[in-house]
Amino acid sequence: MNQHPYLRAYMAGITIPTLFLLVALTIFCVARFGYQIPVPIERVVIFPMAVIPNVFGAWNVLHLALRLRSLPHLPLGFHGAILPFILAPTGYIVATWLGVLSTTDHGFVYFNIVSLSYAHLGLMFSVALIVYYLVWKYLVGFLNAVTGIAE
Repeated sequence: MNQHPYLRAYMAGITIPTLFLLVALTIFCVARFGYQIPVPIERVVIFPMAVIPNVFGAWNVLHLALRLRSLPHLPLGFHGAILPFILAPTGYIVATWLGVLSTTDHGFVYFNIVSLSYAHLGLMFSVALIVYYLVWKYLVGFLNAVTGIAE
């Protein structure tokens, strides 16, 4: 089963975030339309739905390409843990540009619904690193093994 390894890597990479985002979109829709919570779904969900699965797929293809060409590469979990360093700044820029996020000089980040201190954002980023490591090591690694492209 050596045909199209990059396509299989891309498909294995997009599976987990696509499934997660379907659940998140369902929760957003129920909160917005069922319970009338003023969450701006239209502006919030565009970036994750359009970008994150594609980035996961491309990131998995990059890992496979480095491995197949015998170039230096990290284990899959560490490779995936690098991804928040790309997605977080990009998400910050897009959220600020769309008006969903604003910052102040007092150490707070304001979303349309909630405000967070920079300390909370740092904690959330640390948790995201751990979650991404585990997702890539176990879930994406499992899907890579199923598709026949695992190490």
